[in-house]
Amino acid sequence: MSNETSIVWLRNDLRVQDNAALKAGLQSGASLVVLYIWDETAYGEWQPGSASKVWLHHALKSLQTKLQEYGGRIILKVGATAEVLHTVIDATGANQIFWNRRYEPKLRSLDADLKLALRAEGLKVETFNSALLNEPHTVANKSGGPFKVYSPYFKSIQDRPVVAPIEVNLENALWSDANLESEALAELNLLPSQNWWRDMIKDWDISESGAHERLNRFLDGAVSHYNEDRNIPGIEGSSKLSPYLQSGLIGPRQVVAALEARTNLKEKGPFVYLKEIYWREFAYNVLFHFPHTPEKPLQAQYADFPWEADDDLLKCWKKGQTGYPIVDAGMRELYATGWMHNRVRMIVASLLVKQLLQDWKTGAAWFWDTLVDADIASNTLGWQWSGGCGADAAPYFRVFNPMIQGGKFDPIGTYVKRYVPELGKLPAKYIHTPWEAPEAVLEAAGIELGVTYPHPIIDHQTGRERALSAFDKFKNPVEAI
Repeated sequence: MSNETSIVWLRNDLRVQDNAALKAGLQSGASLVVLYIWDETAYGEWQPGSASKVWLHHALKSLQTKLQEYGGRIILKVGATAEVLHTVIDATGANQIFWNRRYEPKLRSLDADLKLALRAEGLKVETFNSALLNEPHTVANKSGGPFKVYSPYFKSIQDRPVVAPIEVNLENALWSDANLESEALAELNLLPSQNWWRDMIKDWDISESGAHERLNRFLDGAVSHYNEDRNIPGIEGSSKLSPYLQSGLIGPRQVVAALEARTNLKEKGPFVYLKEIYWREFAYNVLFHFPHTPEKPLQAQYADFPWEADDDLLKCWKKGQTGYPIVDAGMRELYATGWMHNRVRMIVASLLVKQLLQDWKTGAAWFWDTLVDADIASNTLGWQWSGGCGADAAPYFRVFNPMIQGGKFDPIGTYVKRYVPELGKLPAKYIHTPWEAPEAVLEAAGIELGVTYPHPIIDHQTGRERALSAFDKFKNPVEAI
């Protein structure tokens, strides 16, 4: 039996199955140290937000429990990454370290420097892909450059075989018996002092098994009509796997393998869902090749766009007090659950950056702090799409009409009434335009506009015209949809 020790350094891969680094550690024949380092400074400007930290706390807790079932444990450490790694290496005598690769610019740079330094010190360092179907450096257009538009990106890789998920067996794992202290999970200070998060997570099973239960439920039902139902916020029409993918409680290879095994990808529902998995891949492709995009627009000419910063408008938007029911429902769903339906994400973003002319980065920052699925690649791609300044941008600008969007995708107000209860007694005819309801109807519904529910924060047509005027300098027409 080997006296060597291997470190498996976990990050956003908090699962056992389909974990290439963990598999390599087990196969090394050495005794195993499973390590997690909480180093907020490593993230630069994009330290995990409040909701993400709550999710992380529970993901780590579930992994702790899982490893304990097999006689193992996860070592939790707080501090500067390089310093902590060397402390653990010295304490265990480890001579090899395994990790799964990250793609965020700051973290990718950190990992590259660490790999060079550790190898120079004589350690064996191996890294793996467990987060993506296709790593960004493996995909290029015909000119050898990166894709900036999704459709050709997807077309170029859709026929690539997907690597099968890696099976990991912990039954005979050899755990290190080194006298290595671990921080208590509470010492990572991931949970806020106030207990608002308890309601936020009550409907989430934040665990590896919870991820697969959610996937199975989706594949047993909603996936068959996903192409249509994904746009209806009032029903369970989507998988809601995004936070599990972000934290690595499940991997995309596992999702695709299950999708291929249990559905017919020639049918619209499953195929459209598959394309959404590749949209996530595209987001990482853009982030990898254009690492400045979390702070600056991909299309450089928009760096000087004339945003009209207004803290009062931003505050109303954050609180779900815009007077547009579908927008307010979305913002309140976000605050209550840490998640927001994707169609509604587009609607609320359009109101903020188009009608209200608030910088897309302010919206991105709020989503980053409040979403349990906050992912720098997807968050950036989505907000730059809404701002018209990023990848995959059409040659025109869309201004979503919240009344039309609400009427189309929440026609009887199921979603609105769930999150905006003060409109609960309003007839469906007026649910997306309460200001058009006769006074008697409002009175019967217990609504006093401007008191129990706000007037629209801006007239839609006025906002649209303001957007048209502002964007006109960039010589792009605006389309209302």
